[in-house]
Amino acid sequence: MAAIPTQRESEPRAREVRGRATLPGSPLAPGAARALVRAALTEASGVSEIPARLVDDAMAVVSELVTNAVVHAGTDVEVDWLLEETGAFVLEVGDRHPSRAPRDPLGAEGPYDTPEYGRGLRLVTTLAESWGVTYRAGAKTVWARLPPGGVEDPDAPAPDAALEVAEDLAPQPHRAGGDRDWLGRGALSFLAEASDLLAGQLDENLVTALTGQLIVPRLADWCAVWLEDEATVRGGAGSGPDRVWHASENRIEELRCALEKEPPCPGEGLRSGPEPYPWPGHALGPQGADGTALAYRLIAGGRPLGTLVIGRCGLERFPDEVTGLVEDLSRRVALAIGAARQYARQATISAVLQRGLLPGAVAEIPGVSSALVYEPCDKGGPSGDFYDLFPAGDGRWCFAVGDVQGKGPEAAVVIGLARPWLRLLAREGYRVADVLDRLNQLLLDDATEAADAAARALVAAGGRPVATGDGPQTRFLSLLYGELTPYDGGVRCTLASAGHPLPLVLSPDGTVRTAAGPQTLLGVVEDETYTSETIDLRPGDSLLCVTDGVTERRSGSRQFDDGDGLASALSGCAGLSAELIAERIRRLVHDFGGGLPEDDLALLVLQAE
Repeated sequence: MAAIPTQRESEPRAREVRGRATLPGSPLAPGAARALVRAALTEASGVSEIPARLVDDAMAVVSELVTNAVVHAGTDVEVDWLLEETGAFVLEVGDRHPSRAPRDPLGAEGPYDTPEYGRGLRLVTTLAESWGVTYRAGAKTVWARLPPGGVEDPDAPAPDAALEVAEDLAPQPHRAGGDRDWLGRGALSFLAEASDLLAGQLDENLVTALTGQLIVPRLADWCAVWLEDEATVRGGAGSGPDRVWHASENRIEELRCALEKEPPCPGEGLRSGPEPYPWPGHALGPQGADGTALAYRLIAGGRPLGTLVIGRCGLERFPDEVTGLVEDLSRRVALAIGAARQYARQATISAVLQRGLLPGAVAEIPGVSSALVYEPCDKGGPSGDFYDLFPAGDGRWCFAVGDVQGKGPEAAVVIGLARPWLRLLAREGYRVADVLDRLNQLLLDDATEAADAAARALVAAGGRPVATGDGPQTRFLSLLYGELTPYDGGVRCTLASAGHPLPLVLSPDGTVRTAAGPQTLLGVVEDETYTSETIDLRPGDSLLCVTDGVTERRSGSRQFDDGDGLASALSGCAGLSAELIAERIRRLVHDFGGGLPEDDLALLVLQAE
């Protein structure tokens, strides 16, 4: 654990409960930190009772310090916690950006002069017995110490983690003294719940929708969000808000029209706000003729993402407590929008890459009907499974079902090598075994070149370790590859399996047999010599080719293919068409595990007509 400042060294620490975690500097970090600390405190409470107030205060402090580190440092975050025998709780949150220091929030001068680092530390000051900042070379740590039992607050209602309770505690225009209640734990629970709610969203439209539900009517009578896209600033002159909320539904359209005429005009720099915004009283009716509105710039990762505007009727200015709370919330909204956009960009890239790695359509073969099932388990990244069915010339058609070790970019690299080479070699007239020989050597040569490049990079770096992901990666490929030649009365099939689940042939009478023998994975053994086998598919015979997402589908300790489970399932498909066979096997695999598959799934059925 990082060194603790001198003023805490003399305090008793016998039988201490402590923990440490390093979290990526992402919007998910605050929620992950809260979960870890809560689990540690829950476990410790099994030995000696820990007051619920201390647990709630600890969750609020964890949330604020980790959020500050994520927003203002952007590096990995180190979280250390310590529960002393005295019952006091000590938290340290470190980052690798020592130049970005939080300010003492007690020095804030008003709602329009909020420090760049937000008001999150004001909440920490309220709850902590003491707190401070420790600087080290290349890093800083913000620490806070909570007294046993938490800080007493006789005016604060009992804490509750639910948003419904936070809503009851939220300031309302009609409730006297409601704003002051946010200095209690209602606001802290609200922020913690809002963080978890927003961090779990991967769609920016849903993030903005949740923002309105969190703010109206808890903190404001109305609010609006303008979003700025990657290429243009949509918040410029004449552009309307992306979303508008009002406590009264029948005022939304009038308010939207008014706000379209007064889009926010952000000033220079990246100040998050709040800034005054013109009051659209003419759109709010007699009850809303007077009021105040504020604009908050939504900034994440040093980039402006949009603007949040809030308004409340009948006020000359927002109370400081509300402006600080909304600024804390706006930081979380900006982080969630940034994460959603990053996910959307990655999903788009992955989808385009996936389309490029698979054939646009499978070939139609005279005298053969085919059916394909392809289900990647990770919709957001390239799959490790692939397939192909293509004409090779001279009355031949070739098919392939493969599975690369791993997923993501490394899998895409191997598929990007294998599939074009399969087509090229087949069309050049190479037979099945020769194709596997050459593809095996290609993968080995590529791995050797990658290792040489990594070695040169290590030398260039002066012997310093190469960053994770930059070194050579093992590229193994299991592949079932075959060639089909239709003739009068059937289809001749020559095929070979390299480290792949063996293909099965279903006869019309329901008997099932294997169609090839096992051989070594591609990309493993230098100068490996592969062999092929030839079978004749008579009318009604069906060839089933699958990846290990089928054979290794799990249900507890059992796998789908235990006891020749796949062959038994296939034997029950006698008399079915290729499409019905594929669909029945797919359904049986899904039903076997009870939940969603944990691996990519691909299967190809070829049936002689």
